[in-house]
Amino acid sequence: MDLLSSQLTREGYEIIQAASLDNLKDAIKAKDKISLSLVDVSGFDETIWSYCEQLHLYRIPYIVISPQRSVIIQRGSTKHGASALLVKPLRVVELLECIHTLLGD
Repeated sequence: MDLLSSQLTREGYEIIQAASLDNLKDAIKAKDKISLSLVDVSGFDETIWSYCEQLHLYRIPYIVISPQRSVIIQRGSTKHGASALLVKPLRVVELLECIHTLLGD
């Protein structure tokens, strides 16, 4: 995610990274400062979806990033209110288009 963070910073976005569920929980508390969230579900179990639900409840659009195309992740993303689902390896152009669309810029 450091490469992705660097790319987004170069594009002018302010980044808050959360590498663990505890970090994510803390980041969500700053909901007034978050315009969009990128959630890489790699390495997390089903509990990640409860955090995604919180983002959805706070009306924070979020993009799920998946390590592979998976019906289970696609269903979970849809069920828990994801704005989009992207599969690794990410194409930066596609990610930026998605971000611009969701942020309306």
